[in-house]
Amino acid sequence: MKLADNQIINQKLHELFEKYSIDKDEKKLQSQNYMDAVKDLIALCGDDPNRQGLEETPFRVLKAHLEYTEGYREDPREHLRKFFDVDHNELVVVKDIEFYSLCEHHFAPFFGVAHVGYIPNGKITGLSKIGRMVDGYAKRFQVQERLTNQIASAMDEVLTPLGVMVVVEGKHMCMCGRGIKKKDSTTTTTASKGLFTDNPELRKEFLSLLDR
Repeated sequence: MKLADNQIINQKLHELFEKYSIDKDEKKLQSQNYMDAVKDLIALCGDDPNRQGLEETPFRVLKAHLEYTEGYREDPREHLRKFFDVDHNELVVVKDIEFYSLCEHHFAPFFGVAHVGYIPNGKITGLSKIGRMVDGYAKRFQVQERLTNQIASAMDEVLTPLGVMVVVEGKHMCMCGRGIKKKDSTTTTTASKGLFTDNPELRKEFLSLLDR
């Protein structure tokens, strides 16, 4: 790579570190090692990392992964701390919350929707806050089971509702696009807290609202 190209990459790295509040001096060498490893991977797979079209790919991959993992740089529970006192003790359901994540086993994407239901105990949170909280946990290296439990636990810890239930439906590229290659397979996981744990009628009501 030419000197001018190196200068451009260094400037882009500086801007990237500024965006994500990353210590430039501490992480510059680590980032360079990562980009060198991506170049080695390209060569290992059989292509030329220096050809046009691939020259800036190592930086693009670094940038993409910092975006994919934005959730590490926040506490997703903080989104729920904006709540309101409301006299409502019936089920509240927010469904079809889109999420995108990375499987921690292969760094392959998995994506789908989360459905979150809770029974308030004197306080509710903004509907968009639940979506932001889901994003905060999804944008990490994840497994779907942990993601589901983290969403339910955050709702339970911050809002202290009478009950929480979460259903996550995901499509995993590590299963659909490689390995066994079952392209139509989906994975469903659930987590429950409080009243939902021991009350089958409440669980049935929640699932019926999902049209499941």
